[in-house]
Amino acid sequence: MVAQLQTPKLNLTHSLPYTVQGLVQVFTGPHRCFFTSVMAGALRIAGQGSPVLAVQFLKGGINQGHQHPVRLGQNLDWVRCDLPRCIDKADLDEIETRSIAQLWEYVQNAAISGRYALIILDELSLAVNLGLISEAEVLALIDSKPQDLDLILTGPSMPPAILDVADQVTEIRRS
Repeated sequence: MVAQLQTPKLNLTHSLPYTVQGLVQVFTGPHRCFFTSVMAGALRIAGQGSPVLAVQFLKGGINQGHQHPVRLGQNLDWVRCDLPRCIDKADLDEIETRSIAQLWEYVQNAAISGRYALIILDELSLAVNLGLISEAEVLALIDSKPQDLDLILTGPSMPPAILDVADQVTEIRRS
């Protein structure tokens, strides 16, 4: 097996005959089991040379924060909230609330920067349903994202307004 040390850049001398549109994909369902398959896809995309940002809003415990992303390979940045614990209820103290707000602001700036081809917002529906991120702000992000940016939103009980604007909705259920 040969490790890929550098991703080649394409220098196309011609333009494509069409415009590449970014998709908004939602992975939802009653169980929290999306992240493994979403990350497998993200690793594949990053391995092909496209920059990817994976954000987990409610996972903490490793003092990471957006200031210290974990870099997986050359093209995948993984960010968790700068919290001492994982969040499962809306009873946050001021520091925890500020940390989630800072992470959301980081995501919004990353989306409009054009740096990433794909941004994954893991546990987004939980953060919205707990009132930590406003549904209106998520819809505004979707509406204002660069045309070629792909977004993947995950979490159980995704708000209907977000489902309505998604290009693809995958409901994962156990059989």
